[in-house]
Amino acid sequence: MFKHVHLNLPDKLTRETIDGKRYYKVPGHEDKKLVSVTTVTSFQSAKSIAAWRKRVGEEAANRKTRRACSRGTDMHTLTEHYLKNEDLPKVKPLPEFLFKFAKPTLDNIDNIHALETPLYSFKLGIAGTVDCIAEYNGELAVIDFKTSEKPKPEEWIESYFVQAVAYACMLYELTGIIVKKLVIIMSCENGECVVYEKYHKKEYIRKLTQYIREWKFAHE
Repeated sequence: MFKHVHLNLPDKLTRETIDGKRYYKVPGHEDKKLVSVTTVTSFQSAKSIAAWRKRVGEEAANRKTRRACSRGTDMHTLTEHYLKNEDLPKVKPLPEFLFKFAKPTLDNIDNIHALETPLYSFKLGIAGTVDCIAEYNGELAVIDFKTSEKPKPEEWIESYFVQAVAYACMLYELTGIIVKKLVIIMSCENGECVVYEKYHKKEYIRKLTQYIREWKFAHE
């Protein structure tokens, strides 16, 4: 059984999409519109994604994207139910396969502070929904769950750590709690479950502020 730690965090943020970009509003602060952290990180990766779509072709790119979205959504659903100590729902065979290989890694999680929880930062002007904040091998971490066809080189997943550190900043602003590390758990179709851990949060905080600055320059 996974233990859960109660924090006074928001239950819900109002979400709206404007010109394909996601924004959030905090109840009681409707005058402040906060951009989604995934919108900011996606802006950084737009060029590389466009190049990939051109290389593989639009039809293949759309097919791979739909597959990845479906796979990721079902894997997140299984993981959330498991960490809540709930019965697992029925999903497609592939996510079941991915969950099977991820389960021993998920068992390193405990003392869960947040799970699919909305967070925000007025200082940074961003918001989003964190996958998980919990102890991983005894150290408090922002944990992000990913799926992939195969493990990715760390240099390809900078935006994952930038997103994770954004949630670390939001948690600190809202509660004063400091996480020890950033953890990406990637369950892959080749049967591997890879864990990427980063302790040097300052490096990614600098990158986060750069991401936000460049996004604002392009959109405001």
